[in-house]
Amino acid sequence: MRRGNFQDGTVDYAAVGATHAPDLMQYPPERSIPAEQSWRIGSGEERFRAAGDALLSWGAQRGAGLVLSDIRPASGPAYSGVGFDPEGHPIAPSRSDVDQHYDADGTPLVGPGTTVRVAGHFRRMDAGGELRVISVVEEPRRVGFTLGTIGGSVVSGEESFVVEWLDNDEVRFTVRAFDAPVARAYRLLPFLVRRRRRELFTRYLRAISPLYTTPA
Repeated sequence: MRRGNFQDGTVDYAAVGATHAPDLMQYPPERSIPAEQSWRIGSGEERFRAAGDALLSWGAQRGAGLVLSDIRPASGPAYSGVGFDPEGHPIAPSRSDVDQHYDADGTPLVGPGTTVRVAGHFRRMDAGGELRVISVVEEPRRVGFTLGTIGGSVVSGEESFVVEWLDNDEVRFTVRAFDAPVARAYRLLPFLVRRRRRELFTRYLRAISPLYTTPA
């Protein structure tokens, strides 16, 4: 099992980790718009492993049509053993370094504290910005990570991506987020924040599950 939370105050929002809160949809961080979707993407261990591997190799972002660059692992220590239980309660940390993993081309995989620049547009909406991996979890039946904005985005906030292999053999992909508008157009027209988020969710799902099932 691998867990990690990166402790660094450089994200551009205060409610770090709020995507793990069970009441996110009812009580989102101030001035932010919450969103959540969960999809069945198959069943069985093989499907879970494949989806988890894709997730931790930036598959959701790349498959969504976003261009990733300047992927940099954390320069400081992370916390090993830190995470959240299914109800969103924090699990006590134990301090140590978390190993950084790379793909066959030497590109850093998702790891606590990794920063990445993202670029992309869809339907004339900007999906770019600089992001930091806030936390990572790799468990026998649960894999995921959380991304937070550092700057350069039209919104400020956080996204969490989780693939779970449930006891009934079902594999589910869940994305949760909260977005506070930053760009003037998004502050004046909040529906643009929701439209941008819906498009991102759809693209993430198609990237992790080519069959593209219907949201639950």
